[in-house]
Amino acid sequence: MSTERLLALLASRGQAQAQELAEALGVSQPTVSRLIQAAGDRICRMGRTRATRYARTRALPGLGTSLPVHRIDEAGTCTLAGHLHLLSAGRHWYSETDSLFEGLPPFASDMRPQGYVGRMFSAKYPELALPARITHWNDDDCLIALARRGEDCVGHLILGEESLDRWFRRDTVSVHPSDYPAWALRSDTEQVGSSAGGEHPKFLTYSEGRHVLVKFASHDAGEVARRWRDLLVCESLALDVIRRAGLDAASARWFDEGNYRFLEVERFDRVGARGRRGMLSLDALDNEYIGAAGRGAHWTSLAPRLLERRFIQAEDARRLRWLDVFGQLIANSDRHFGNVSFLETGPQRFRLAPAYDMLPMTFAPSVTTVVERPFEPSPPTAATLDVWADAALHASTFWTRAAGEAALSEDFRALARRCRDSVDALRERLGG
Repeated sequence: MSTERLLALLASRGQAQAQELAEALGVSQPTVSRLIQAAGDRICRMGRTRATRYARTRALPGLGTSLPVHRIDEAGTCTLAGHLHLLSAGRHWYSETDSLFEGLPPFASDMRPQGYVGRMFSAKYPELALPARITHWNDDDCLIALARRGEDCVGHLILGEESLDRWFRRDTVSVHPSDYPAWALRSDTEQVGSSAGGEHPKFLTYSEGRHVLVKFASHDAGEVARRWRDLLVCESLALDVIRRAGLDAASARWFDEGNYRFLEVERFDRVGARGRRGMLSLDALDNEYIGAAGRGAHWTSLAPRLLERRFIQAEDARRLRWLDVFGQLIANSDRHFGNVSFLETGPQRFRLAPAYDMLPMTFAPSVTTVVERPFEPSPPTAATLDVWADAALHASTFWTRAAGEAALSEDFRALARRCRDSVDALRERLGG
């Protein structure tokens, strides 16, 4: 009896217990145990109880069949969390939680390079020989990137020894806001900072004692640049209104420097110079545990499903529905599942992270022109009735503040007045 027969059997079955393997091969369990030992890292042992299962592994060049996963806490202390084992057919086993995933684990999906910042990743690290476009990457490409150049991804985990070594060698260098124009210029041709989602021009850095995400728009003439400058101010206003409503929102400020307007948003997955917090996007949670995306689902419809699974508490479910209503009433058409996240409080337990990326994206320009799109505030539904009136009140406050904000163009202030009137008319019709 050879190990090759055992490996072929595991490859076809995906996973199996020792007794099942013995019966299928027609041998004793001690023989199976010897074959498993002889196979070495070509077989992954999943679990440590009588229900232990075995699976065929796969290997990545230079990385082997498993990757250590380290956790950085809020004090900046590093500890080994577990190992991510690479299995056949693109599956993964994470030892810390004894979890089997058909694709990438949720935390790895969130950590992958993405958006505007991630699009230059392959060009910055040609030695990794990854596809030029991150949209063409498969899961193994993502793991190679995370294990070898993933020292500064979102959240608090680091995959692989090489990325961990790079994190230990990494110095946290403070960048003054007066240097932001130079960073903005660089970001058009190279990756500046770590991975972050979203296609709006941005970079990530450490400034004045905080890790920040910095969006920017030029002061060039023309309606497109002017509209983006308006929207950066609106994002700052919206986050402030959310905080005043009693919900957590990312700390943000806008300012003009050089030929740019910047929006500086403090990262909530970072603490001080080297500390970190664990987080997971709604997109990652849905992909792994719910599977509602692509079927007309939205934040409000997922709130009770997250509550049913005890991922979140009732108050956070209410706040998620509030944010959904508020977003609609301030014309935020970009309320996808990547634009809301959760901070980890325990194994598969979360609390709603501070709000971010909340702005009237209905009025975002196209590449070449400003397109005037209609805005129609939606009335409450049975699922939002308990939060609608308060969210509508604060949406009206947002539009009022935007209408009076001198930094906004006159065209946008006029647009804000019309939007406020639409929201207030709906509030009056509904008695509040």
